[in-house]
Amino acid sequence: MSRFTLAALVAAALSMSACGDNSPTTPTPIPPSSVTDTFAGTLTVNGASTFPFSVSSSGAVYLTLTSVADTSVIVGMSLGTFSVTGVCSAVLSNDAAVQGASITGSATNIGTLCARVYDVGKVVSPLDYQISVTHF
Repeated sequence: MSRFTLAALVAAALSMSACGDNSPTTPTPIPPSSVTDTFAGTLTVNGASTFPFSVSSSGAVYLTLTSVADTSVIVGMSLGTFSVTGVCSAVLSNDAAVQGASITGSATNIGTLCARVYDVGKVVSPLDYQISVTHF
């Protein structure tokens, strides 16, 4: 076999291996990783606490009242949007939350959201609590 023939065969093999079926491929999107923020505080009579958090993509947002020092006390909790002036505007609320209660929402844009815990008239002495917010 001559050098020219061998070179032509190698070139043909390489060019054929680069050919595909010409079907366009769509890349599979990689889902973002979830983030869980944990906040804790003490709720006083007629009190409230607001916790801003940032979401880096659209997707589900879960707020859970993970613990309350007195599990018989009902509190309020909400998910909302956080303004540049520091105001949490509630979008979803639960005014009868007990330990384990949750709210599920959806972030449609990246930005700053907020979770809020507040007395609904049931707190009679300072009450320690913890919430968790899971988002993407």
